[in-house]
Amino acid sequence: MKWLNRVGIFAVLFSACGLAAQAQGKRKVIIDQDAAGPGGTDMQSILALVNSPDTDVLGITVLTGDAWRDEEVQHTLRLMEIIGRTDIPVVPGAVFPLVSSKEYIEKWESFYGKLKYKGAWNFARGHAVHGPYEIPSMPEGQSALKASTEDAAHFLVRMVRQYPHEITIYAGGPMTDLALAIALDPQFAELSKELIVMGGSINPQTDDPEFALSPSHEFNFWMDPEASHAVLHAHWLRVVLTTVDISVKTRMEKDLIEQIRKSPARAAQYVAKYAEANFLWDELAAVAWLDPTIITKWQKLYVDVDIDHGAGYGNTLVWAVGRQPGLGEVVVEVQDDLDKAKFYKEFVELLSRPTPGARSAAND
Repeated sequence: MKWLNRVGIFAVLFSACGLAAQAQGKRKVIIDQDAAGPGGTDMQSILALVNSPDTDVLGITVLTGDAWRDEEVQHTLRLMEIIGRTDIPVVPGAVFPLVSSKEYIEKWESFYGKLKYKGAWNFARGHAVHGPYEIPSMPEGQSALKASTEDAAHFLVRMVRQYPHEITIYAGGPMTDLALAIALDPQFAELSKELIVMGGSINPQTDDPEFALSPSHEFNFWMDPEASHAVLHAHWLRVVLTTVDISVKTRMEKDLIEQIRKSPARAAQYVAKYAEANFLWDELAAVAWLDPTIITKWQKLYVDVDIDHGAGYGNTLVWAVGRQPGLGEVVVEVQDDLDKAKFYKEFVELLSRPTPGARSAAND
């Protein structure tokens, strides 16, 4: 009997060690996102990263971008509740850019012309455009969860200090949270493992009027140009950039939505209910980080953002290696082309699978 007890103890210990080793082997990531919802590119990229069996999502930091921060926080909390990942902290980030503002851009437009898309400042889906602290009705239902009481910048710094050189920062929105983290701790960037960014536009081949006539204008870099400039001058060990140029080669077509709908998983049913046709902006950045073989062509460039407050304020600036100004810019791995069929296949699989580590999920 004693022998059997010892065998049982060893079995439990072996299982516990195995689970610990499995957790240690996962890729640590913090998702910094302007989490407009329900559905859409922001939420679908979060789902791709959370649903991967290879990731350990340490937290989701949320800042104003496509929508205002407080509304986005509630959508993120509700998403985590629906898929049963209430253990992932949702951390409020920046409400406003470092320098720019809605009022300033309105004055800028009187000199240089109207901008089509300004995120929270001029766009809302399913309700009227509102102020920064108003939260409209939630189509997916109200969440019972509470956001973290820590702010995003301090959370980011604390995590990279706790896990130096282990954490990937995935940035799918404006750069304000990251710039604030760098201001708090100048070693923040170099203590991170890498930075994965959806942002910037160089010369996209598209008839979309938002980009065809303004090829170097891209929302995430533009929303807070000073923050983007600061982040692109920080001492990252590696920066990967998914630009408009490659994103517009993708599309969330009805066929993809219908493939995802076939899965009974809660994440899949959420996507099937709230997805809509659009470019797969943030999703491509997320899935290509999980599987870089999706990307078939790369180039290394130096990238910056125009902060001169003239007609090009917020536009993407790029130089070939050897032609950069040499004012502290970092070299960036820019994605140029992809295996679209492989990307779609892996994207559908990620959003269709059961969520790893899911606990009891709330009702829809």
